[in-house]
Formats: sequence, structure tokens, C-alpha cells
Amino acid sequence: MEEYTPESQEEKYEQLKRWFQDNLRIVISVAIVIIIAGGIYSYSKRTDSPIVTDKAQTTDKIANDETKQSETKTEKPTTVDKGTKQAVAPTTVSKETEGSFVETAGKGDGTTVLARKATANYLEKNADSSLTKEHKIYIEDYLRKNIKQKGGVRVGTSVEFSKTLIQKAIDQSKTLNERQLKNLQKYSARVSSL
Repeated sequence: MEEYTPESQEEKYEQLKRWFQDNLRIVISVAIVIIIAGGIYSYSKRTDSPIVTDKAQTTDKIANDETKQSETKTEKPTTVDKGTKQAVAPTTVSKETEGSFVETAGKGDGTTVLARKATANYLEKNADSSLTKEHKIYIEDYLRKNIKQKGGVRVGTSVEFSKTLIQKAIDQSKTLNERQLKNLQKYSARVSSL
């Protein structure tokens, strides 16, 4: 058995100190990674659904809201109910008129997303199999740039896309050359809903 001596204790301390100095970069790097991982974990937990104390009350409230919506057939986005402090996600609304598609913004929607929805609605009724993802990217960008909407888009904002403008965008997209279509591939690769 090893005897305890003050000198051996000091030697161990010196060895530990020397090791720490030699590996200071690694130790700091590991500490930074742990701090970042903890921050990401904390943030992901914070952005989860809101805390609800009474699940039965919330389930009944959601069921009642859905029943009321189906009975009245309103197309208004839902908002935060202050009584239960539960956030209900706003719904996006699409309307078709005789000459246009009216898209209403939901949370996180911008003019590009609304243009994408209007294009999808138009192509659902007027199918065109010659359009690729790149053509659709061009169309939604063309629509975004040529609408009469001024200012930003917020939840509940309605933007009107005329059917003639959508058809004009489709026609313009068909005039793109191979180089232009290849350039649009980097953008179409980012969009999964096309």
C-alpha cells in the first residue's frame, strides 16, 4: 500500500496542473460545446407547446372551438384565448373569386408563401405537366414582385393574386432558357412543398 506523503500529493497536483495547461484548448472547447448544447436544449424545450394545467379542459375547449368553426363556417384566423392562455395557431385561408385567388396569411407566411399557395390552387384547377419545380419558383417570385400589396404581411393579411397574372407568370416561366432553369435549381432544392 502506498503511504501518504506530502511530496507525493504535491507531485500529483503538479502533474494535474501540467496536464491541464497542456490540454487547456481541449478543455475550453469541450466546455463551449456543452454550453451550446445546453442552450439549444433549453431553447427547444421553451419553444414546445405551451404548458397546460388541465388537459381535459383544454381538450373540451379545442373540441368546442372546432364545432363552432364548422357550424359557422367562418374563415377568420383564430387567436389566443385569454381565458385559458392557450395559443391556437391561426389558420390560413384561401378563397377563389371569379378572377383571382385571395390568400390570407398565417403565422410565418410572407408574400412568397402566399404566392406559392395561389400558384398551387391555380395549377390544381388548370393542370400543366410541363412545369418543373424551377418553373414554379420563377412563378411565385414573379407573382411576389407583381402584386399590388404594399407593406409587410402579418397574420390575417389577405393578398389577391389575379388569375391573369398567374397565367402570365406561367407563360413567362416557359420562356426561361436552360441556364436560367439551372440557376433556379438551388432555390427549388430548398422548397419541399413544390
